Amino acid sequence: MTYLSIGLRALLTLAFVAAGFAKLSGVDMMVATFDAIGVGQWFRYLAGIIEVGGAILLWIPRRQALAAAVLGATMVGAVLAHMFILGPSAVPAIILGLICAAVLYLHRDQIQETLGRSA
Repeated sequence: MTYLSIGLRALLTLAFVAAGFAKLSGVDMMVATFDAIGVGQWFRYLAGIIEVGGAILLWIPRRQALAAAVLGATMVGAVLAHMFILGPSAVPAIILGLICAAVLYLHRDQIQETLGRSA
């Protein structure tokens, strides 16, 4: 299970660091996407910070479940944005969300600890 977790976290890290830096650096496609969503460019920066921060958090011991939950929540938002506003295809966001769910499952023992409850 350790190798599976490492592999999935590496995939998520590559995807979210790339997407996060694209948002933070103002890649034209990202600017246009957030214009289409209509929430303002501040939200693009927030999404980029969350994505890069979540990718970093995936590698901090005992924080993988938290990272997967945060990144998975961003993918729920991405799927909804694609379904109701942007169109084309939500498949990449769905796949990333499923990988986040797998990492969360693999590190489910951390959930009670993260919520501040003793097991």
